[in-house]
Amino acid sequence: MKIFGITVLILIPLVAISLGMDILLGFDLDNSMKHVFNPFLVKDTAELILFFILLVFLLFSFFYRKKKKGKKDKGQQ
Repeated sequence: MKIFGITVLILIPLVAISLGMDILLGFDLDNSMKHVFNPFLVKDTAELILFFILLVFLLFSFFYRKKKKGKKDKGQQ
């Protein structure tokens, strides 16, 4: 859970800085949002599928470790 929280806490300021820089450069908010998510817009279908598979794998491993740790903690009590 700590890793997920740290990731989100790092992601939010980075997105805000990127949006702020685009707005200072004179882009409107719509174009700024497109620039933030541009890496996902230029990917091929195969790359997007691979990205989502890796994302699902990451989430699965997170919940598996959490469940395994919960069973281990119950056994010690």
